[in-house]
Amino acid sequence: PPMHDAQRKVITPMFAPDSLAKLEPLIRERAAKILDELPRGEAFDFVDKVAVELTSQMLATLFDYPFEQRRLLPRCSDLILAPAEPGGIVETEEQRQAELFMILGSFVPLWTQRLAAAPRHDLVSMLAHGEATYRDRPEEYFGNIILLVVAGSDTTRHSITGGLLALNQNPDQYDKLRANPALIDTLVPEIIRYQSPVAHMRRTALADAEIGGKHIRQGDRVIMWYVSGNRDETAIEDPDKFIIDRARPRQHVGFGFGIHRCVGMRLAEMQLRITWEEILKRFSKIEVVEEPRRMNSNFVKGYEAMKVRIAA
Repeated sequence: PPMHDAQRKVITPMFAPDSLAKLEPLIRERAAKILDELPRGEAFDFVDKVAVELTSQMLATLFDYPFEQRRLLPRCSDLILAPAEPGGIVETEEQRQAELFMILGSFVPLWTQRLAAAPRHDLVSMLAHGEATYRDRPEEYFGNIILLVVAGSDTTRHSITGGLLALNQNPDQYDKLRANPALIDTLVPEIIRYQSPVAHMRRTALADAEIGGKHIRQGDRVIMWYVSGNRDETAIEDPDKFIIDRARPRQHVGFGFGIHRCVGMRLAEMQLRITWEEILKRFSKIEVVEEPRRMNSNFVKGYEAMKVRIAA
């Protein structure tokens, strides 16, 4: 049962600037530990050992989810986004449903525990005590959990991987970054623009409109291709090039726009920034040694695996 309204109190938003500042030392400590434990002189999977590990740790912290089970969170996202197919992340729809049921079921006792306790700053507690969500039906609660898991996992981990791949594909930019680590500030938004980890979103038109000479009727389903907007030559100079010192690096739609702009965008940028600050402290170069294996998804531009080697 929900708390009596008289017991409710305002919770500081998880993604407020002061809350994010408190997370930075933790993210840096974890990133440093992950990077320090990487093998030297041998190929390893950057996706698994760096991108997924860092973001799964962060997600577990945001949810206050059992830390030893943190890999279930990116697994949940993969199950939602990838098709069931032979040789895929799952081979049958039955397998997908069974795994999803198990992972989402683990969030039921978390809701019960947080609802019975005083409000805290983790995301489950904020859903359990939030004015807009504490009356949610189970399917609405699970819907919010899925949204937060996918948004908190895929966008950042695929940008971490995609950024390293782009720097390897553009060695002049990698050289520029190593010569001037201060360029991390413009590197981060350029990675997000260039990678565009979320390819599109769908919306329903609430009124008739005309955009770019195309007539859209009320009720039409409209696809917004972020990956296309981030290559718009009328708004971005040389949009197909990866340029880490752009004059206006934040001119992109990788986080959406308007009232649907990504609530966790500053956290994602912080994780990318810290990851690259810590990489440059330790390694002269991380080389991609095999073509990455990409996710089979038309929603997320992501990677299942990418073999790399730390240069001597």
